[in-house]
Amino acid sequence: MDGRINRRLLMKSTIVAAVATPALTATALAVAVPTLPWPAANEIVRNTKLPSFPDRNFDATAYGAKGDNKTDNTDAFKKAIAACNAAGGGHVIVPNGTYVTGAIHLLSNVDFHLEDGVLLKFSGDASKFPTVLTRYEGIECMNRSPMVYAHKQTNIAITGRGTLDAGATGGWNKGSDRSYLESLVAKGTPPEKRVVPGSGKNMRSTFIEPYDCDAVLIQGLTLKNPKFWQIHPTLCKNVTVDDVHTDPTTSANNTDACDPESCDHVVISNSDLGAHDDNVAIKSGRDEDGRRINVPCQNIVVVNCRMNGNWGAITCGSEQTGGIRNVYGYRLNCVNATKFALYVKSNTQRGGFSQNINLDSVSGVFGRAFIYVTTTYNSQTGGNVPRFGPFSVSNSSCTKASKVLDVSGLAQEHVKGLDLRDSKFNGLDSTTNTVKNVDGLKFTNVTGNGKPMTK
Repeated sequence: MDGRINRRLLMKSTIVAAVATPALTATALAVAVPTLPWPAANEIVRNTKLPSFPDRNFDATAYGAKGDNKTDNTDAFKKAIAACNAAGGGHVIVPNGTYVTGAIHLLSNVDFHLEDGVLLKFSGDASKFPTVLTRYEGIECMNRSPMVYAHKQTNIAITGRGTLDAGATGGWNKGSDRSYLESLVAKGTPPEKRVVPGSGKNMRSTFIEPYDCDAVLIQGLTLKNPKFWQIHPTLCKNVTVDDVHTDPTTSANNTDACDPESCDHVVISNSDLGAHDDNVAIKSGRDEDGRRINVPCQNIVVVNCRMNGNWGAITCGSEQTGGIRNVYGYRLNCVNATKFALYVKSNTQRGGFSQNINLDSVSGVFGRAFIYVTTTYNSQTGGNVPRFGPFSVSNSSCTKASKVLDVSGLAQEHVKGLDLRDSKFNGLDSTTNTVKNVDGLKFTNVTGNGKPMTK
């Protein structure tokens, strides 16, 4: 990290506890982001508001929480969060221990802080996860709560060096019956009546999901044994995901590390993003339901991250009906043959746009192309033409890939701009790129297997 640091502090001090227990200390936390090579990206970082909290601590054990690996702590956590919120906010402190729990629902002005060594084991009892408004693969519905959830809250956080484990939820947290939701959308059924539990259909719940919230911090955590998307901020503003460690194992498919959906101002930094799918998948709704909401995902910065997922490092779509724009990825190291550094996907059923997508200082091993852009994803067709570009890549490299570019626009809607600069791509199976219906393709000081690349 260079010396030009934008440092945004969230201070948490030693204070008198808000309950009759000894004072607790939470370590001061900071979000450190280097100066980025794009002025617009630096503005996004500066303008992404962090939450702040009063200097009050609420010891979760004073509300009945027990870290004994057997007590159900769902109600105790709920009471501690409610008390903190009612008092005007502060920090709910979970001391060292192993806690069994159902869904944790955050409220405004509450930082739910896990001390070092805390393990939260989410319950196999489905009744501990009430039905809430969520978005399943880009379609709004009523489904079982994510493990950690908030709806229409402001100034919230979940922080600390704890581990969250969703392994025990496997008995109920399963299924992918999206076609059922699509049939309800086609009938005009409103979201509040698209109720999944009790329908005979099953759709998985995400791990951490703030929904329609403002000023969100997710920091320091380790996630284990996810069953679906791991961090899924939806319709939120001012989201910071920092120093998190997500699960790269193959125990469950579609376990994207972080999927901001229809959000504005998101910073994902200093994290080890593992996934059995995409590392960062940027989304904005699916098909008719996405057009009903019609909110883009925009102003996204991903910086200083290790990528250990097997599909895209930065993926746009396929749920991108509301559009995606102003994305900046900087200093991303891809390991274990991530298939694509940049993966952009839509079709004429999905529509939408992915515009102004930028990568700098991205490196690693890639199982397929460095950039893959498709406008015919899953061969679905309709009357909604997606709009792509411009895209840019600079100061980047690879030690292995099948090729650098596999980019295809539509005959009726070309990709508008593809600019590669100051990059060295080695270990290529082929130095011949696949480029179709692309306007404004530029190579400046780019080599493939040591030779200048011009097309």
